[in-house]
Amino acid sequence: MGGLDRDAPAPFGRVAIVGFGLIGASIALAARQRWPSVQLIAIDRKSVLEGVRRLNAADIVGDDLALAAAADLIVLAAPVCANIRILSELPNHVRGEAVVTDAGSTKQQIASAAAALPARLPFIGGHPVAGAATGGLDAARADLFTDRPWILTTSADQTTAAEKLTAFVHGLGARVHVMTPEAHDAQVAYLSHLPQLAASALMHLVGERAGVDGLALGGRGLKDTTRLASSPVDIWRDIASTNQDNIARAIDEFIEVLLSLKPGSRAADDPMGTVFESAARWKRVLESGREHS
Repeated sequence: MGGLDRDAPAPFGRVAIVGFGLIGASIALAARQRWPSVQLIAIDRKSVLEGVRRLNAADIVGDDLALAAAADLIVLAAPVCANIRILSELPNHVRGEAVVTDAGSTKQQIASAAAALPARLPFIGGHPVAGAATGGLDAARADLFTDRPWILTTSADQTTAAEKLTAFVHGLGARVHVMTPEAHDAQVAYLSHLPQLAASALMHLVGERAGVDGLALGGRGLKDTTRLASSPVDIWRDIASTNQDNIARAIDEFIEVLLSLKPGSRAADDPMGTVFESAARWKRVLESGREHS
């Protein structure tokens, strides 16, 4: 965990988390484990809050955004478009000072929306690059972020807020990477968004063509390749709509690679050999732990 100081005090005394799905609940569980004295505030729909109480994941629970007024760190962990909407409502509910961050998979649109926030609510975009095959509160766990990347999009005039948020992220066990919102969205279109869409498209096509009986013959390769196919669509609609240009470019390039692998291609070179050799080389890099995502 990069030299984590176990004796360092909590960078924030009161943390409000808006949205208690997999990521939001895991942040709460990890924070509670790391700093038992920190007051955790859970804000979500009433139907979700029963699960929060069951997990003992927060000290204060409710469905009113006004509860965030007591926090000195506010984490927006709802779907991306909901985070943008909530961000615009925060100044009406939080009259004091607080650092604001999010946990969404795209950064440009929410960074643009955050420009309207008052100076007392500095916003630093965040993206914990961690997840599970299925989402939701019940999948949350305290070690979800251990040794995983956590991208922050910060600027030079946010030094104090960024230092405190970095300490918080490190305390959860994650590794901080800093980049611009534009660079983030361009990179994750390939690292995260394209893999999700490709896995879902593949499982859709294979299932439609093979059917129930055919899928009974599927091997480990198909299961491994389509591990992401159970991801919730609502979250991914928001991601796709807020990173359209980058995702469209990634899909177009992916289609070009697939078309080069069509049997009977008249290409003078050996596209299958080129792709397979490149894929094996980059897979070794990924598995070696040298990846940056």
